[in-house]
Amino acid sequence: MKRFEHVRHRAPLPLPQPRPLILAVSPMRSGVNLSRLVRLAGCAGITRMLYNGPQRIDAKIARDAIDVVRVDRRRSLAPPIQELRDQGYRCVGLEQTTNSTCLYEYRYERRTVLLIGSEREGLTDKLLRLVDDTVEIPVYGQPASYNVVTATAMAVYEYCRQFPAG
Repeated sequence: MKRFEHVRHRAPLPLPQPRPLILAVSPMRSGVNLSRLVRLAGCAGITRMLYNGPQRIDAKIARDAIDVVRVDRRRSLAPPIQELRDQGYRCVGLEQTTNSTCLYEYRYERRTVLLIGSEREGLTDKLLRLVDDTVEIPVYGQPASYNVVTATAMAVYEYCRQFPAG
């Protein structure tokens, strides 16, 4: 029988090249969720986030990611998203919409902006007009959607699975 020994905080795996995924985050109702998204970005090797809203990042929740993830707070997400699209980034909204693609079937572009909506309202119509695609995660029970951080973690994990080397 195999034996397993617990190993906590294994050293991060090196990425041969920077991960060009950028998280663009709508105003969160909770600074806790924003801080958890920063931590998620850090764990995934994402070095840049755009954020619109008044919430503050709690360094205790974000942990070491606060030192490696550049969070650009903007008055509006639309102008920087448009600039990134002009630079060749594909803008993908994480949202349940008509014509959404199931996350399991979606093929990310390496240079992607993943647009995250607020906890209750999701993406605004203005932001939906900026996306090239929307992806959604199937739900098999109630409630009818995942928590914003959980859903983002699933979407980021799928991106990392598709681009394990960054």
